[in-house]
Amino acid sequence: MMWYDGRLFRPVESSGRTQTSDETIFQYFQKADLLKGKYSGGEIEYGHLLGLVDEQGNINMRYHHVTYDGTIMTGKCKSRPEVMENGKIRLHERWQWTCGDFSKGTSILEEI
Repeated sequence: MMWYDGRLFRPVESSGRTQTSDETIFQYFQKADLLKGKYSGGEIEYGHLLGLVDEQGNINMRYHHVTYDGTIMTGKCKSRPEVMENGKIRLHERWQWTCGDFSKGTSILEEI
């Protein structure tokens, strides 16, 4: 199983109506297959995520955050890991808002 505990990630690519940027930092905590995380930066004042990790390291998660302008957003995401040549993890994500316009997008996060 892929181990995410204590790892930090930053978006390097996004499509769709994302609110993350290269200023957004995600910090993951893992216990067995349970993944928790927090994130902030850019437009996002504070965010939280909760997910499950499968045997291949794929993550099925739900997230919510508050922006600096006071908007609360919620969504769902599936992430597929890739181990890069330097040993760090790259996450290929497909996400969808569960509020607002319910739009979808993709993101790539890399471990920092």
